[in-house]
Amino acid sequence: MGGATAGRRQLAGKRMGRGWHGVSLRAAGLPLLALALPGCAGVSQQRIGIGEELIVVGPPVRDNRTPMDAALACYAGWLGSRGSKPLVIAVGDVRDYTGKYSVSEGNAITQGGALMVASALGKLRGSVRIAERFDPVIAERELAYADRRQLGDGKVHDLAGPSGRQVVPWLPYFGGSIAASDYYIVGGITELNYDIRSGGIETGVNSVGPKARTYTQSVALDLRIVDTRSLLVVRTVSLTKQFTGYETGFGIFRFFGSNLFDINIGAKGQEPLQLGIRTALEEATMRLIGAVARVDPEPCMSQASWTASVPPALPVQAVSATPTLRQRLSTDGPPLNGPASADDDSGAVDLPLLFETGIDSLQGGTEGAIDRIVAAAKHGGVFVTLLARDSETLDPKARAALTDRRIAALTAALARQGIAAAAIAPVWRPAPTDPAIQRAGAGLQRLARLRIG
Repeated sequence: MGGATAGRRQLAGKRMGRGWHGVSLRAAGLPLLALALPGCAGVSQQRIGIGEELIVVGPPVRDNRTPMDAALACYAGWLGSRGSKPLVIAVGDVRDYTGKYSVSEGNAITQGGALMVASALGKLRGSVRIAERFDPVIAERELAYADRRQLGDGKVHDLAGPSGRQVVPWLPYFGGSIAASDYYIVGGITELNYDIRSGGIETGVNSVGPKARTYTQSVALDLRIVDTRSLLVVRTVSLTKQFTGYETGFGIFRFFGSNLFDINIGAKGQEPLQLGIRTALEEATMRLIGAVARVDPEPCMSQASWTASVPPALPVQAVSATPTLRQRLSTDGPPLNGPASADDDSGAVDLPLLFETGIDSLQGGTEGAIDRIVAAAKHGGVFVTLLARDSETLDPKARAALTDRRIAALTAALARQGIAAAAIAPVWRPAPTDPAIQRAGAGLQRLARLRIG
């Protein structure tokens, strides 16, 4: 910013008249320079100690939040509702296996993967217990002190011995005080792919013009959860995450008479790499815990802030402008099996409702969907398409029976919100003898379509 300010003063100090293409350099340069000022306007300074220089003070300390926070909170509630004893989970080494390092910037990937996994377990709010195995050095030293009868707690202890009872100042240790873990998580960050895609444009006339560029990179991680007693791997997870960045700018590099003017203004930004890795580790942790706790985390995954199981709520007046589910999914799968109903109004709002594999009840993450269905049903009606994972493969008879139970669960939930069963009408279902899966985008299949309201 200082260089740009100096350039502006130099421009202001020269009697140049009109600049390139008849436009005043001062008139063009000042608005561009003004774009750089907001970044400096919010900077505050503070003197911490007497006689010290002012230091720049930024935003306050806050909790380290990620897009997975809501999903982790949801899953903590599900785990806590089981009423069973919390699992004891340990975290082993979750290291950087990419080997990417630069002399000027150090390691490209965080070396604290194990700490991030431990923090992810902590966000489950006591529904699992964490056993310290990553850095037990202090505990091991204290056990050694206790073994040598050197460790005390400031009290005296009455012990029974071969020669009778005695009072000792050291802390007795009888063994068995360290809690065993049920499972432990290990793995690492295994990929860092630079610049997997980039693009942009830069134009200039007489070395004056704008530029814009975007770029994408990705990381991947591989974790596993292991039974502590048998050392059998229970589940492995491999996730990848892409990161995007941008750069925009406008530059002037020209001679005017005997003076050279070099002014560059712009901005650039990138999705935080280490925050993205933390978020991916949190999702992997949820999946691993789900495998050993036997509580599916998928219903809570929809609450991650980068995804949603249903479209965001829209104002009532905007509902008719939203594309229908049939239109949104038409590019991802074949048309719905069977003729469309006469009630299939292309202007009506469509909402998807996802059921997890084999589940016939409404679980975590569907409350918001029910609220939107009720709101839309009370303002002219809504179509609801029941979806399931395409990995749910059943024979037609079993699929029809499961779909009946799912419709009954939805009907009961709507009845509690004041929507009568008479207001719910089926629009489409696959034929009872049709074994085909009606795909609905990546990883999903259609089960039925209902008109409500």
